[in-house]
Amino acid sequence: MRRSLFDADHEAFRESFRAFLDKEVVPHHDAWDAAGIVPRDLFLTAGRSGFLGMDVPDEYGGGGVADFRFNTVIAEETMRAGVAGAGLGISLHNDICLPYFLAYCTDEQKARWLPGIASGELITAIAMTEPGIGSDLASMSTTARRDGDQYIVNGAKTFITNGINADLVITAVKTDPSQKHKGMSLLVLERGMPGFERGRNLDKIGQHAQDTAELSFTDVPVPVANLLGPDEGQGFTQLVTNLPQERLSIAIAAVAAARTALEQTLEYVKSRRAFGQPVGSFQNSRFVLAELATEVDIAEHYVDDCVRALNAGELTAVDASKAKWWCTELQGRAVDRCLQLHGGYGYMNEYPIARAFTDARITRIYGGTTEIMKEVIGRSLGL
Repeated sequence: MRRSLFDADHEAFRESFRAFLDKEVVPHHDAWDAAGIVPRDLFLTAGRSGFLGMDVPDEYGGGGVADFRFNTVIAEETMRAGVAGAGLGISLHNDICLPYFLAYCTDEQKARWLPGIASGELITAIAMTEPGIGSDLASMSTTARRDGDQYIVNGAKTFITNGINADLVITAVKTDPSQKHKGMSLLVLERGMPGFERGRNLDKIGQHAQDTAELSFTDVPVPVANLLGPDEGQGFTQLVTNLPQERLSIAIAAVAAARTALEQTLEYVKSRRAFGQPVGSFQNSRFVLAELATEVDIAEHYVDDCVRALNAGELTAVDASKAKWWCTELQGRAVDRCLQLHGGYGYMNEYPIARAFTDARITRIYGGTTEIMKEVIGRSLGL
């Protein structure tokens, strides 16, 4: 079924971003995988090319267009190119962190931060998860104690995407430890602040080119001017408000990864022969790929409707949760079944399906686990 989400502007943007990936990312991705990080220059190049901050107002150097279809193109082409590790940092910067700066910054904060975010000079991250608490954000122990015109921040975060490269880290803290959700605030911690340390670049089973770090804060002085929002205690509401877009971003990438695996496997089974005939000619191969083709098409159309809803300001937390859990579980099924059709070659790192398999496993966990998504949906049913 033909998709109707994009128009000519988006397809032109797709061609440009595909060329950018082919020139600036694909030739280097193996080296970046081995290093466990992308160079900061990647963000500068992406910024110069117009692939960062598409919805940042033009007065701050951005594209001035609030249209998540452009973000969707970036996710799809990143998966098509098989560079999820490198691409995740850009998507996190655009899809997940930027909305906080657009929605909650004062004019002074926007002038201070948005130009660098759009140019790639300021790389962003968001720090919610702490060691030992998982999805239970209300139990966080990182504190920010008011001391005159600054906060003193103490605590630790883990699993932070862009954690090594980041210059601006949106950090969830307890400004009132006596409260649970109502005691939470968001502060922007900046590179170079005394007591702000980065620990290990974590060794993951997939998405190796994406730096994922532990962060620690020991009496870090953070200006009160770095508080997001007009008042303390708004952090949990701010996080909840932005989670639907984050979860949709993950769902988009998951469907795109599933489609890429399907297309690669179709090509493989047409050329690979067993028992004197193409692997794709066996009934089992046809049935497996028919099922995946159907599931990917259906998921893609649901996600496209979610993008339309987001652009219209109508995407709900429940619909985003449905997209997130279903599409990431589909991604896992798709890459697993496609790897099986590759036989022993699917287990070899030289084949893209092997990298897709390991890259996929985290998507059912980050941004809210499948179980948390089902809990959100179940509660909406009055259960």
